[in-house]
Amino acid sequence: MINEISLIITRDLDKLYKEIQAFEQEENLWKVKGHVTNPAGNLCLHLVGNLNTYIGAILGQSGYVRNRDAEFSLRNIPKKELLEQITKVKHTVARTLAHLTPEQLQESYPEQVLGYEMTVSFFLLHLCGHLNYHLGQINYLRRMLE
Repeated sequence: MINEISLIITRDLDKLYKEIQAFEQEENLWKVKGHVTNPAGNLCLHLVGNLNTYIGAILGQSGYVRNRDAEFSLRNIPKKELLEQITKVKHTVARTLAHLTPEQLQESYPEQVLGYEMTVSFFLLHLCGHLNYHLGQINYLRRMLE
């Protein structure tokens, strides 16, 4: 199962990369419209921070320190930098998941992120859904703004 989860997350990080890259007007990464409150750039930063934290730092002991507030408050980060961050987190995820064993997937995730105990595999599946939820928002924002 770990290979499948890794393939899904890295595949969808490739989709995130292509989605951010597809913004023709870089300033649109930082715009919202209607009742949307988070620009695509911030959603990208949030996804990178989320995966760096929950896979890289907690499961992979990468040393990453999250600044969740900055994920939503920073603005005008160059598109090139966002793309670099996506590439880096993709490598972190792939490297970390490659070292997990089937037995580790059945262990309890080290933190109760969702407010209750869950297995590592359950939480990794949750992270797949979270990534896709925000990926869809980014796609919608891009099409709406451009």
